[in-house]
Amino acid sequence: MKIAVLPGDGIGPEIVAQAVSVLNALDEKFEMETAPVGGAGYEAAGHPLPEATLKLAQEADAVLFGAVGDWKYDTLERALRPEQAILGLRKNLKLFANLRPAILYPELAGASTLKPEVVSGLDILIIRELTGDIYFGQPRGVRTCPDGPFQGEREGFDTMRYAETEIRRIAHVAFQTAQKRGGRLTSVDKANVLETFQFWKDIVIDVHREYPDVALEHMYVDNAAMQLVRAPKKFDVIVTGNMFGDILSDAAAMLTGSIGMLPSASLDANNKGLYEPSHGSAPDIAGKGIANPLATILSAAMMLRYSLNKAEQADRIEAAVKKVLAAGLRTPDIYEPGTTKVGTAEMGQAVVAALSE
Repeated sequence: MKIAVLPGDGIGPEIVAQAVSVLNALDEKFEMETAPVGGAGYEAAGHPLPEATLKLAQEADAVLFGAVGDWKYDTLERALRPEQAILGLRKNLKLFANLRPAILYPELAGASTLKPEVVSGLDILIIRELTGDIYFGQPRGVRTCPDGPFQGEREGFDTMRYAETEIRRIAHVAFQTAQKRGGRLTSVDKANVLETFQFWKDIVIDVHREYPDVALEHMYVDNAAMQLVRAPKKFDVIVTGNMFGDILSDAAAMLTGSIGMLPSASLDANNKGLYEPSHGSAPDIAGKGIANPLATILSAAMMLRYSLNKAEQADRIEAAVKKVLAAGLRTPDIYEPGTTKVGTAEMGQAVVAALSE
């Protein structure tokens, strides 16, 4: 089993190092090869996704990804900015299904900004379509407005679009996932305003005919955002488009106390995937040894479960994380009085130690 390890920028190398340590502590043999990506890729080869890095990712059975981005690259043309690396990997690896669980561990109920009675027991899975929508739609750009009240002025424009195949395949993933969980699926759209999402809704309804055992609900994205804060436990599985999923999954992350706790998986049609924490590169704390590595460690567990067919080992890692939290260890982002504040490496070492207990 070959894993492409792409640490990236900012805190990426620090948190990925801890996930690699956890994988090495398992009684498995993985071939792990590291390559630069993002800003590190630009420094090494003049591009955020060097050809050698992409080749490694294509040849590997799974990709363990850190985070990309740094303010010092903001002046580069958009095609050379670090964030283009993750978009390029999604496109070239055909990763269309992004799975982002939002689970509140009992020990962290006090770390959430919402009342414990609102979030205790939270277990949501957001499935975000990853390769379509306004992020990839063409045409796009800046032009001189051709008509209307602002004719002659410069305007920026992007195109929101979805092909039927794109909607059907993400809908099948969502329904099949809901079957394995609580049997409830919420499809989030903006069908009252956007033709793209009326089309989305129509296709989801059609696919639902193949899954009569799943209860389907439709919800406008603004209401979904409100309900995530008001009554988040009403959700089981949420499926939505690229832009809405990007926003809602980050909102759901904060229900758990910290985005530093949330893993994610981006899968192709054969369950080959790229696994990364839901948070960013946080260059402001890079090198300080205070970043939370648990989202990356839990992403490695998702990698074992979805791409490497090692569910038992995934369970072991998740159980080890629960032990560490139960023991009161906390990185600064989830620290509360009465718990023990630890750094990035200490948290990773604690998970490794819990694996052997």
